[in-house]
Amino acid sequence: MGLSLFSHEVSDLCLGKPPVKSLSISTTVGEALSALRRLGESSLSVWSCDHSEKSNKSESEDCLCVGKVCMVDVICFLGKEENLSCPAKALEAPLEVLIPKGSALVGHLEPNASLVEAIDLILEGAHNIVIPIQSRRITATRKMLLHSHSFNTLHNNREYCWLTQEDILRYLLNSIGRFSPISNSPINSLQAINTENILALHYDDPASSALPLISQSLVQQTSVAILDEYSRVIGEISPYTINTCHESVAAAVATLSAGDLMSYIDCGGPPDELVQLVKDRLEEKKYGAFLEFMEEDSTLSSASSFCSTSSDEEFGWGRRSGGGYSARLLRRSEAIVCYPRSSLVAVMVQALSHRVNYVWVVEEDGTLSGIVTFASMFKVFRERLRSMA
Repeated sequence: MGLSLFSHEVSDLCLGKPPVKSLSISTTVGEALSALRRLGESSLSVWSCDHSEKSNKSESEDCLCVGKVCMVDVICFLGKEENLSCPAKALEAPLEVLIPKGSALVGHLEPNASLVEAIDLILEGAHNIVIPIQSRRITATRKMLLHSHSFNTLHNNREYCWLTQEDILRYLLNSIGRFSPISNSPINSLQAINTENILALHYDDPASSALPLISQSLVQQTSVAILDEYSRVIGEISPYTINTCHESVAAAVATLSAGDLMSYIDCGGPPDELVQLVKDRLEEKKYGAFLEFMEEDSTLSSASSFCSTSSDEEFGWGRRSGGGYSARLLRRSEAIVCYPRSSLVAVMVQALSHRVNYVWVVEEDGTLSGIVTFASMFKVFRERLRSMA
């Protein structure tokens, strides 16, 4: 039964999925930021081709998805010291500066590829897998309409959709009975807990020290745990939350403590006193250019649209609607936790219900002991498949 499940084609998971909206690698960071705002997407795919009118490339030339970009990428880039000094220049940088070198965060598969091939790509590091959409016939009229839009979804004369880690885990959860008894086994008996390379800071640490950790957590699809003096988990700085924020939150990362940053990005918008504290510290640090940048966009950084709470099928993040995001589950800075004796299926349900790709593992006293990720869950299922072969 397990073998038949894993022989299913990835096209089975793509039914009804919309085509991905895209950017060309030749665009700038500022253009990507504008597109994220305008199109209301939590992330956009980045392609090696350029279908703009100014492009001289042939339509028949192969086009490859080379990555994805989201607001977290922009915020982490703007939060670097050199970019805080001159945000306008930073926004003119080529988009490729936001794409990790040698990145395998995006994989490609044909619709008839097996589910196990998709899991293998994820275990190699892929966040999303690009799948051609089979059901749509691209007529000359439809092709003209697609190119007339302010965004492009057509590459190599085909439209594509994202297949995510969450899609695959939900698919496995629907067939969890086939994986008994491991589904009911405690995670500490399945070697599913990662105890190395845990991303964590203490409450009073400067939030600027979180900047590389936030970038790393985005790659790992995890988060940065915030600990008290006894190493107990009291919250987190999550890219899932930061992705719903305005880009000027980069100033808060540069000027606040880790604990204050949690309050700043929490749902409902930042407290007025923290906003003023950020502005005062920008002046102290001689980042007047970024302060002007914040005030130019002050209408966007109001409490109603500065940070919102929602989710999206692409990343477990929110799809924007106008200036803010559509309502969904509240995504606060509280950490989602489980215990070493929690069952695999319980942790799966917990992660999927909160639309995150990980769950922190804590001891009974609340001290952090590790993390369970979707990738570690996929390893368990992959090993189970091999044992059944």
